[in-house]
Amino acid sequence: VQLQASGGGLVQVGGSLRLSCAVSGNIFSPNVMGWYRQAPGKKRELVVRITSGETTTYGDSVEGRFTISRDSTKRTMYLQMNSLKPEDTAVYYCGVHDLKIQNQYWGQGTLVTVSS
Repeated sequence: VQLQASGGGLVQVGGSLRLSCAVSGNIFSPNVMGWYRQAPGKKRELVVRITSGETTTYGDSVEGRFTISRDSTKRTMYLQMNSLKPEDTAVYYCGVHDLKIQNQYWGQGTLVTVSS
C-alpha cells in the first residue's frame, strides 16, 4: 500500500489550500483514512479522519474550516483547508489504518506554510 500526498505550499493568512492523497494497493474494510499534521517541535496530531462507514471526526482546531472528502472510488482523499492561520503551519500526512489486518500506512507528508 502506498499513499502519495500533494498540494502543500505557501499561503497567506486567511487563504485556502486543497491537499490530495492518492492511495494505491489493497485496503480492506473496515478502515479509517485521515489527515494528520506535525508542526516543528510538536507531536503529530489528528486533523480529520473518516471511517469506511463515512463517520468523520475533526480536530477541535480545524472544525468548521477544514473539510475532508473522497472520490467515488475512495482511493483519493482530499483536505480542503479554508481560513488558514499561522498555527496551521505543519507537515500534513495522510494515513490509512486498515482495521481488518491492523496495519497503519502513511504518506510522505506535504508541507503547508501559512504566512502572516
